[in-house]
Amino acid sequence: MRLHQDLRDDIAGCTVPNGAAALWWLGQLGFVLKLGATVVCIDPFLSPHPKRQVPPVLDPAELADVSVICGTHDHSDHIDRPAWPLIAHAAPKATFVAPALLCDSLAAQLALPRNRFAGLDDGLTLEFEGIKITGVASAHEFLDQDASGRFPYVGCMIEGNGCSIYHSGDCCIYEGLVTKLLNLKPDVMILPINGRDAVRYARHCIGNMTYQEAVDLAGSVKPKLVIPGHFDMFAANGENPRLFMDYLSVKYPGVRAVVPVHGERIMAG
Repeated sequence: MRLHQDLRDDIAGCTVPNGAAALWWLGQLGFVLKLGATVVCIDPFLSPHPKRQVPPVLDPAELADVSVICGTHDHSDHIDRPAWPLIAHAAPKATFVAPALLCDSLAAQLALPRNRFAGLDDGLTLEFEGIKITGVASAHEFLDQDASGRFPYVGCMIEGNGCSIYHSGDCCIYEGLVTKLLNLKPDVMILPINGRDAVRYARHCIGNMTYQEAVDLAGSVKPKLVIPGHFDMFAANGENPRLFMDYLSVKYPGVRAVVPVHGERIMAG
């Protein structure tokens, strides 16, 4: 496991060839991506928490080189409210991407300028220097929308440097998701595998796809690489990634997968 200075140095020093991407897992569903020279951070959960099983592998101040920070939805392990102002200070030119219906309230509550936020929604594409980010609605556990039709849970399709990465955020399978992803043709898919059940839902722990459902989604889309996540951080909301890997290898042996290690680099493309 790489931590802090070692991890920061690895991100800064990594040279990514055209057609590829480098990824580092921060725990839960948080990742740093490097596409060419552009660094993107998705769902970084970097704040202390009494129930964390894995300590933060970076401090927010160590994300000074990040260009875009994406938060897929407003839960503390995805949009880490204490960490975002610290990241904003460390990376003064970075843009924060969040579901469009949240941007006004996030800017006000975090005391950050509204112009530092860009809103994402299903099918909407944002363009930054060297990358494009397209929103893909997520169902967590339901495919919720507000009165104006905007989605509170929005996954990201990130394209740059000749490589494309789909990060679902917290998500269950819903009608139409496979079709969207087949049209987007991601090279890499990052999916939660912790599942859901009545016990967790009763204590307001909203669920995700099971490891079997994640395998079937990856098997339907057939990316070059699939990475499971959201199985490590909380004892009462985890899963064994070996089950995902075993099921995938038997059912879809042509789909490559990697179980991430905290802070260790994965090359994809």
